[in-house]
Amino acid sequence: MTKNPRGYLIQLRNYWSVVLNKIQSKSNSVLYGLLAGIGLLIFYLSIVSLFQGVEFAFFNLRSLWYLIFPLAIGFGIQIGLFTSIKHTAQITGTVAGTGTISGGSMIACCSHFLLQMIPIAGVSGISIFLVKYQSWFLTFGILSNLFGIGLMFNHKKKMKGGACHNG
Repeated sequence: MTKNPRGYLIQLRNYWSVVLNKIQSKSNSVLYGLLAGIGLLIFYLSIVSLFQGVEFAFFNLRSLWYLIFPLAIGFGIQIGLFTSIKHTAQITGTVAGTGTISGGSMIACCSHFLLQMIPIAGVSGISIFLVKYQSWFLTFGILSNLFGIGLMFNHKKKMKGGACHNG
């Protein structure tokens, strides 16, 4: 018996559609992660430039690069992972519940921008305290990013292993 060539072509087309979709989604995850990390750096420079001037923004970036770049990289990784998990959930029908920790990490990641606005609000005492401990806040943001990334990797691993399911 010979197989139906039309049915074979339909199966082949469906297979390649799934393969191309997976390749495209992975590259989109990386792209979204890169754009998010770069966007966070641009946002940081914009906010600091707005309140302190462009020269100070770049001076501050140069002096705190060892904290700001890991923060931006962690943010980008989380966005990339979230995009990948969301896409995998759509394909496989699994639940993509990673929002709470990654959302908290992103809030902690960006909370140091408030330091620039506090003097405008007339709360100079708190401003001095927060600026003094700025590196601690940035370090906390990095640690919470790492925690969120770990949870997201674990969730993605469970999704691949079939441990996550609807309901």
